[in-house]
Amino acid sequence: MRADFIVGNTRVPAGERSLVQLPIAGFNLGEPATLPVHVLHSKHEGPTLFISAAVHGDELNGVEIVRRVLGRGRWKRLKGTLVAVPVVNVYGIVRASRYLPDRRDLNRNFPGSERGSLAARLAYVFTHEIVRRCTHGVDLHTGAIHRANLPQIRANLTDPETERLARAFGVPVVVNSLVRDGSLRQCAAELGIPILLYEAGEALRYDEVAIRAGVQGVLGVMRELGMLPSQPPKPKKVDPFVANQTTWVRAPVTGMLRALVPLGTSVAEGELLAHVDNPYGGEQTSVTARVAGVVIGRAQCPLVHEGDAVYHIAHFRDDSDAVEEEVSLFREEFEVSSYSTEPEIV
Repeated sequence: MRADFIVGNTRVPAGERSLVQLPIAGFNLGEPATLPVHVLHSKHEGPTLFISAAVHGDELNGVEIVRRVLGRGRWKRLKGTLVAVPVVNVYGIVRASRYLPDRRDLNRNFPGSERGSLAARLAYVFTHEIVRRCTHGVDLHTGAIHRANLPQIRANLTDPETERLARAFGVPVVVNSLVRDGSLRQCAAELGIPILLYEAGEALRYDEVAIRAGVQGVLGVMRELGMLPSQPPKPKKVDPFVANQTTWVRAPVTGMLRALVPLGTSVAEGELLAHVDNPYGGEQTSVTARVAGVVIGRAQCPLVHEGDAVYHIAHFRDDSDAVEEEVSLFREEFEVSSYSTEPEIV
């Protein structure tokens, strides 16, 4: 029999599932606050995977991804332990804010400090009670407010185990990216824990394609780790294209953005992406691609200032048209009209 899984002062025996309310610093009007942690602790040996969402309190797709993953049946054939935290930044989500009340970005405060700022204290609890107890991780994100991201994995592909899981997630675009100081990815890497960051959709919005792809991605990682039974391979398995560099295109002037090129589109260097119009005088300024590649991020709000990031382009060694075609097929798979739900996990 496996040992109990311990979170805070709670023990979860092998073979049981529990929702643990991990105490954290309270809200400013005196209400207590807790970090919700779902633990599925199998009787069978295996990896310990955490999946986390809403590290930024306005990034909501991941919350729904975690809910759907947890609702996938009775989990009788699970091996190892799944630790799911649907809302990490509980302070930000109640305010529909990316940040904590102390105006700090939680994802720049890991591994945190037991006696530091509010952000540092929350990061400390998450690091010591969740991350350190796990062998692998998947962190779920979206774009910022008014900026949408193509479904993509960001990971350090110099680590073979991380690359293996990135490919198993099953999205067409993987960005090979270094970690940022103070990020959850950096914290996990320093602890020797392979971690993927899934980016899809935009803040404060549900994106059904992004959510469905995220659910399938998490389950794909679990199958790759041997935590769930393998499935027969699909007729056409997604073999992701890897981008080793990305470039932001910024608004050359202030005005009203008319975006012409959607997410997932292959563009050539110098290609027209958008116009920025002067609403007073009627002048029009072109926005063009600085490099060739595929659009993986785009501003959604027409109101832009000079210097605002409006297009994010990934560079590929492969043919960008092939990437665009793969992205198109990927979207079709998860569209409402064609999507078929995976059978219940039993």
